[in-house]
Amino acid sequence: MSLISASVANGVGDIVLNRPKALNALDQAMIDELYPVLLAWADDPDVETVLVTSGIDRAFCAGGDIRAIRDAALIGDTAAITQYFSSEYTLDQLIADYPKPYVALIDGAAMGGGLGISVHGEVRVVTEKALIAMPETAIGFFPDIGSTYFLPRLPVGVGKWLGLTGARIRGTQAIEVGLATHSVASESVGPLADAIRSGMPLGEALGSFDSAPAADALPLRSIADYFGGNDEVSAILGGLRGGDEWARDTAALTDSCSPTSLLVTAEMIDRGAQSSLGQCLDRELRAAEQITATHDFAEGVRAVLVDKDRSPSFDPASIDDVDPAVVARIVGDR
Repeated sequence: MSLISASVANGVGDIVLNRPKALNALDQAMIDELYPVLLAWADDPDVETVLVTSGIDRAFCAGGDIRAIRDAALIGDTAAITQYFSSEYTLDQLIADYPKPYVALIDGAAMGGGLGISVHGEVRVVTEKALIAMPETAIGFFPDIGSTYFLPRLPVGVGKWLGLTGARIRGTQAIEVGLATHSVASESVGPLADAIRSGMPLGEALGSFDSAPAADALPLRSIADYFGGNDEVSAILGGLRGGDEWARDTAALTDSCSPTSLLVTAEMIDRGAQSSLGQCLDRELRAAEQITATHDFAEGVRAVLVDKDRSPSFDPASIDDVDPAVVARIVGDR
C-alpha cells in the first residue's frame, strides 16, 4: 500500500501524505516513495509547483519513525540506521535545493522529520491548528533533519530554546520566528489546496484566503535573555530556575530530557551557526549513528513512544555528570 499519493495536473505536482495510524511519521518506505517523485519532478517541464499536504486532520507529519530506529539499534542493525538517516537527510537537502516553488500546508502537528519536509521548502503555510516542535531531547536524541542549520538562524535565542526544551509553537507563532511564511484559517486549507491544484498562480492563491487567527505573541525578549548568549547549558538552566514564572516553567520542560542530549544539542546548534546546510546534515548523520547506540536513546524512546510511561531513567541523570568525551564523540571533531 502506498504511503503517499502523487499526481500531476495543471502544472502542479501534488503529494498527499497518507500514513494515518502513524500520523504520517516518516518511515523508510515513505522516504523511499517521496524522494524519486520529487527528484523526477525537479526536471519535469509539466511541473511548475509542488504542493505537499496531509490526508489526515491531526497532523501534517508527526516526525520520523523513531521507534523503528530504536528496534534497529537494539539488535545492532547499524546499517539500517545509517540508511534511514542518510536517505532522510538526502530528501531534506533535495527540498532545500528545489528549483521550483515547494509548498507545504501545515494544519496540525509538524515535528522533527515533519519539519524536514516542510521548513526547507520555499512556502510554508500554517493554520491556527499548526503545532511545531523539535522534541528530540526528551527521547535521548537531538534535533536533526537540518535543524542545526535553521535553528541558529531564527531570532536570537529561539533556536536554542526550541532545541533544548522541545517547546511547542502554535499557528502564527511560526511566522513570527520564521519557520512559516504564510497562514490561512484551518477551514480554508482545503480550498487553498484546491486553488493551487487548479493552476491558479501561487501568489494569487495565497492571497485569496483570510489569514489564520493570530496566536499569542511569543516572549521573544525573555527567550533572547535566557537563550541568546554564549552560556553553557548548566548556566542557562540555572538562570531559568532562578527566574520568573515563565523561566521556571521553561526550565521544567527539560526535567525529563536526557542530560547528554541537552549538551549534544547545544553543541550541534552552536556549530551549525557557522556551517552550511550540507555540513550540518553530514554532522547530524555522524551524530545520529553515535547517539542511537546509547542507553539514553533506547530508554528515552521506550519511555515516550513504547511504554509511554514518561518516566525515563537517563544515565547520567545530571548535566554535571555527563562526560565531555561522550559529547565530543557524538558530535565529532571540530
